[in-house]
Amino acid sequence: MSNKVDDLKAPIEKELELFEQKFRDVMRSHVALLDKVNYYIYQRKGKQVRPMFIFLAAKMCGEVTEATYTGASLVELLHTATLVHDDVVDDSYERRGFFSINALWKNKIAVLVGDYFLSKGLLLALEAHQYQLLHIVSAAVKRMSEGELLQMEKARRLDIDEAVYFEIIRNKTASLIAAACEVGAASTTTDTDLIEKMRQVGEYIGIAFQIKDDLFDYGEADVGKPRGIDIKERKMTLPLIYTLNNCSSSEKKWIINTVKNHNEDKERVDELIRFIHQKGGIEYTRQQMYVYKQKAFDIIDTIPDSAAKAGMVELVDYITERNY
Repeated sequence: MSNKVDDLKAPIEKELELFEQKFRDVMRSHVALLDKVNYYIYQRKGKQVRPMFIFLAAKMCGEVTEATYTGASLVELLHTATLVHDDVVDDSYERRGFFSINALWKNKIAVLVGDYFLSKGLLLALEAHQYQLLHIVSAAVKRMSEGELLQMEKARRLDIDEAVYFEIIRNKTASLIAAACEVGAASTTTDTDLIEKMRQVGEYIGIAFQIKDDLFDYGEADVGKPRGIDIKERKMTLPLIYTLNNCSSSEKKWIINTVKNHNEDKERVDELIRFIHQKGGIEYTRQQMYVYKQKAFDIIDTIPDSAAKAGMVELVDYITERNY
């Protein structure tokens, strides 16, 4: 883990350490196989971006409570369930450079483990009587599923415009970061305006985060996935959509033909990526990312200064400037 991420955790270091202990307890099971899978997942956890958003949002709005820890566990459990299920849906045998659950234990166990995390999260919230937090996170998971299905539907026909693209990423990615910020706020305050502000901050951050992810597909950075993978999977991301809307009809036909019929041809995909760069698709997309980042900052500016607020600003900077 990079020193940069460790620095970002400074304002919430104690809370994250306690959360890790509590989350390990939550993950324990009486079934040896499940414990083995849980341990594998836990050892390969990511940078903890979602818990960071939850605890920073909570401290921006008040004092961290037991509800904050419940909310953080709920978000992580439901998020992990969606990742495990996604790998089955995508026939993916790798996640963050390690074998996926379905690669090691096959689809049947992966689906059941995902179901277990889902039900564990629901029970955790119900047993703690945290109905508002359960509502927030359940609504986010519903939106994530809708976003994925909308993307699959549109990939078949390649008829995505900018409005549909933003609808997809607002649901697919931004809804969970929005939920994390909303959960953090709702666990420490009853001020509905402040809770809504934090939800909106999370949504804007989530959109910027996904745009940054989409840019990696057209760049040179080593991000753990080969260039052009979105084109190969016929995912219509913003650089491609912008280029389609700003080229001649013959160029448009060539692009659509490449994405539909030649997405496995590395040379042709590389040529398309170069064309998107030339047409300004990357620069336009980068500008859009900064638009949403600034929208988040405009709301954050209305909240009183604190170490947590400064930490939130740094975290937003990090996820939009990262190279992986």
